[in-house]
Amino acid sequence: MSRDRRPLVGLLIGHAVSLTGNVLTLIALPLYVLAETGSPAATGLAGAFATAPVVLGGAFGGVLVDRIGYRRASVLADVVSGVTVAAVPLLHATVGLPFPALLALVFVSGLLDTPGQTARTALLPEAAVAAGVPIERAVGWQEATSRGARMIGAPVAGLLVGVLGALPVLAVDAATFAASALVVTLLVPRGLRPSVEEAEADAGGYWQQFSAGLRFLVREPLLRAMVLLVMVTNLFDAAKSNVLLPVVADRDLGGPAAFGLLVGTMGAGALVGSLLFSAVGHRLPRRAAFVTAYAVCGAPPLWALAAAPPLPVVLAVVAVAGLAAGAINPLIGAVELERVPAAMRARVYGVIGAGCWAAMPVGALGAGLAVDRFGTTATMLTVSACYMLAVLTPLWGGPWHAMRRPPPVARQREAEPTRPTPATLE
Repeated sequence: MSRDRRPLVGLLIGHAVSLTGNVLTLIALPLYVLAETGSPAATGLAGAFATAPVVLGGAFGGVLVDRIGYRRASVLADVVSGVTVAAVPLLHATVGLPFPALLALVFVSGLLDTPGQTARTALLPEAAVAAGVPIERAVGWQEATSRGARMIGAPVAGLLVGVLGALPVLAVDAATFAASALVVTLLVPRGLRPSVEEAEADAGGYWQQFSAGLRFLVREPLLRAMVLLVMVTNLFDAAKSNVLLPVVADRDLGGPAAFGLLVGTMGAGALVGSLLFSAVGHRLPRRAAFVTAYAVCGAPPLWALAAAPPLPVVLAVVAVAGLAAGAINPLIGAVELERVPAAMRARVYGVIGAGCWAAMPVGALGAGLAVDRFGTTATMLTVSACYMLAVLTPLWGGPWHAMRRPPPVARQREAEPTRPTPATLE
């Protein structure tokens, strides 16, 4: 059987470039708002407007991705994001950019982020089959590209913001989305899709298909529990990444370059962690590895920032946290691929993504208000304590017992893209 690695390479490159653009926005946007307003509350509001459309796009965009096709959805999402991001520096330099207009552009830019990423993930099993690569390895590579995008994009963005300002970085960001759309267009063939996709996409109307994806998630206790946990931890992560890190970096650690180094160090550690997990993860007990990784990656960076040591010490703590974080998404991704039928990937992944992101706008907005009212140190200690309590809940058991790895024959059958089987608890 001949192997064609171009679709897999195209998906991974497009994924990496598109996420690099998202990281540039993550760094440049809060620093731009801080420079223009000087207000942590305004920065939190901008973070809320950046994350709210990701939730909405994930919840309602999955069915559209199933309908219009995974490849086309990936390209369309990058094009829309590129145009809206480019409008920020363009308007600022010409007619002016009032804060409400900035919020509107940020909202529209994020609306298709989740559907675009969902589309690339939904194509991954078919691309892996075409390349002759095990699905576990392909998932690990995709996660490594995500982490690599953060590792490279964040420090570069921080340095560029420090030298050029936030607006030129947003212009570069727009170019990355265009590059991602071009790569997927050229390397991923139109015919790459699950063999059952067309028949499933035509079954029922939009709301019937949306309801089917939602019902599937509701009836899966393990997936429900994972979504709830990630939703809570993402609330705290949004507070950390959208408000606490940029505010502390700007006020206490030296400015944009320090912010970029913190995010980039986290990404570098997570990249190494993802690669290590790809090599040894199949030998580890899933639930224990999941809880340990979450406990190490969540609260310790906030403890370090609250203690206010020198920047190198904070970077060391963040690097270890990133190393642990590298195991989390591959674990979640493996469970999803084992349980979600091929024809429902986009809509189920979209609902899962929306649930995971649902509380992030609240986290960003709440952190901005809390910093204004109580200060950064008190806010960081409170967030870290709540984070640690949340990530220990899988130790209670219940649906988390089903996280254990299925037998090899069952796993191979569930990963087969053209013969999806109903997901069941063990």
